[in-house]
Amino acid sequence: MRAKMADYSPVRGSMVIMPYGYAIWEKIQEVLGKMIKDAGVKNAYFPLLIPLSFLQKEAEHIEGFAPEVAIVTHAGDKELEEKLVIRPTSETIIYSKFADWIQSYRDLPLKINQWCNVVRWEKRTTPFLRTSEFLWQEGHTAHATKQEAEEEVMQILNIYGDFIEEHLAMYGVKGYKTESEKFAGADYTTTIEALMRDGKALQSGTSHLLSQSFVKSFDVKFLDKDGKEQYVWTTSWAVSTRIIGGLIMMHGDDKGLVLPPKIAPVQAIIVPIYKSENQAEVMEFVAKVEKQLAIAGVRFETDNTDNSPGYKFADAELRGIPVRLEVGPKDAADNSVMAVKRVDGTKSAIKVDTLVDELPALLETIQAQMLARAKQFTQDNTNSVSSYDDFKQVAESKIGFIEAYFCGDTALEKQIQEETKYTSRCVPLETFAKEGKCFMTGAPGKLTLFAKAY
Repeated sequence: MRAKMADYSPVRGSMVIMPYGYAIWEKIQEVLGKMIKDAGVKNAYFPLLIPLSFLQKEAEHIEGFAPEVAIVTHAGDKELEEKLVIRPTSETIIYSKFADWIQSYRDLPLKINQWCNVVRWEKRTTPFLRTSEFLWQEGHTAHATKQEAEEEVMQILNIYGDFIEEHLAMYGVKGYKTESEKFAGADYTTTIEALMRDGKALQSGTSHLLSQSFVKSFDVKFLDKDGKEQYVWTTSWAVSTRIIGGLIMMHGDDKGLVLPPKIAPVQAIIVPIYKSENQAEVMEFVAKVEKQLAIAGVRFETDNTDNSPGYKFADAELRGIPVRLEVGPKDAADNSVMAVKRVDGTKSAIKVDTLVDELPALLETIQAQMLARAKQFTQDNTNSVSSYDDFKQVAESKIGFIEAYFCGDTALEKQIQEETKYTSRCVPLETFAKEGKCFMTGAPGKLTLFAKAY
């Protein structure tokens, strides 16, 4: 709130995204949106209101969302003949149209994405991390074969992984959700789990192979090359404004936000420092600096307020601006600026004539430094255990991921959650082929990450 990213809404559990916060979301839309389009997916838009009967067609889906669904019962003073759901997700309404649009194998694959809002009536909310209404992109694709759909699931998961690492400087672990944690109505769910600075895990993107019960409920069929009628295979996948919460939690510190340069609305802020007798001299030099930054394509602002230098520094730190460029009389005389990195506070003088090359290079260094720091934090706070006693001891004394071989029993997962508040986050892709003895039963199990989560 102090960084003016978001504010509380009069509606319980909702938030107002302020211009600075929305600028980050716009950058996410710009970059991730291009990556999604490059994968052959086209944007569309589907209605906010969905007939309740659509959700009721898929039993597992409605059971999974029932506690969070908001239902419209009246329009004006008249009760609706059929109740309408404010979309918690759009599988059902999209597949009702897929049934109209898909007739033949020639209509496949069909790949659709939409940027929209959804409503899930959460009991406990925190701005960006979990709110009753949030923004996201949701992709839905239909394919002729299960293999093609599974390839799509992994392609999108890798797109999310590349985006999160390359642009958000967030380190996440790709993996499969366990049976009890998968998306309601999915055959299986893949995920990216990122460890926040307080030791909790944040689900930072999911990609699902959906059960064919969806397409059977909506009769989404096609004629294959042999003229035989087949049901399509479908995927769905999403990233939401929760990822901005991830940015705050993974990189922030006690001074405020720390934004990665690639996603920061403002990459550099110029802070003029002067007294009345040398103001004209300093501001003349600031104009030269601004020209160089514009040529370099750096997103920048100049703090021309009449606040003190200390206030300006603190404000820039609060907003997480990657680089602060201090310009005083001595700097102007030396034809240089003092560049201060937000991530670690280190300073370096840069000649104005070399700013075009040196500042973009500095921003790249910061981006890489932030990713490396996030990765190191995750590695330092991942603890391996081989028994439930060890698990409980680590859960009480340390933060972060606990990794252990686990058989995937849903009753045991419930026990673990009740006794430790830890839930399974994923079975990492990198170690999916490995098996060991379950830390609770001794039966064969997969290496599984557990953590407290949002």
